[in-house]
Amino acid sequence: MKKVLAFDVDQTLNIAKMPIPDEIAELLIGCLDHYEICPISGQKFEQFLIQIVDRLVEKGATPEQLTHLHLFVAQGTQYYRYNLAAKNWDQVYNYPLTDEQVTKITAAIEQSAKELGYWEADKLAPGDEIIENRLSQVTFSALGQTAGTEAKYAWDPDCKKREAIVKRAKELAPEFEYEIGGTTSINAITPGMNKVFGMTHLMEELKVDKPEILYFGDMTQPGGNDYPVVQMGIDTITVRSHEDTAFALRGILGVTA
Repeated sequence: MKKVLAFDVDQTLNIAKMPIPDEIAELLIGCLDHYEICPISGQKFEQFLIQIVDRLVEKGATPEQLTHLHLFVAQGTQYYRYNLAAKNWDQVYNYPLTDEQVTKITAAIEQSAKELGYWEADKLAPGDEIIENRLSQVTFSALGQTAGTEAKYAWDPDCKKREAIVKRAKELAPEFEYEIGGTTSINAITPGMNKVFGMTHLMEELKVDKPEILYFGDMTQPGGNDYPVVQMGIDTITVRSHEDTAFALRGILGVTA
């Protein structure tokens, strides 16, 4: 019997970098009464709040329901849970990179993107950045965080640009792992600090086993940031959009469209 529903975020619960749509919010609220809900993504904590938590609250999620929502940030290398008494989010753990590691990863990715002609700083919005330190991972976002959805979807639809950047970055800094995610992103981590790490800690924190988890993700192919979950042997539903996820959740909840 499943006790946990775990989700990738971008392309699984929403349009990339956008707040989750009404239907997903309503379905997740329904799921909170029956399951522990665990989004796990390369996003930083603030994005989890903007894209997921704020929308759930807007649609009527109660503080008690939020205690069943678990935020596994930066591929699960950071974990936040809701403190009912304080009405706030507590950080349970964090495994940050060292300053030296951040510097080396940043240099390798920037050099790779520039050599290949994929460094497009001229397209950034004011104050945005291509490479971001997310404490326990470094993330390359080719057009920055605030670029329009249409531009992001068009930049690398077949992942070939990011695959080339990853290949070169591995040559420059082979001691790190690089995973493709979202629409324009590459997440760089120390070996083992991917979603295997996050899902393993999820099981420890929630005291559940693999057969009790159902995972939803869009990047389940080899090299994708959801693929480590597949390799773990956790039951996984591959989706291509939040519409696919909504279809599956309606079936789980017995809700008709």
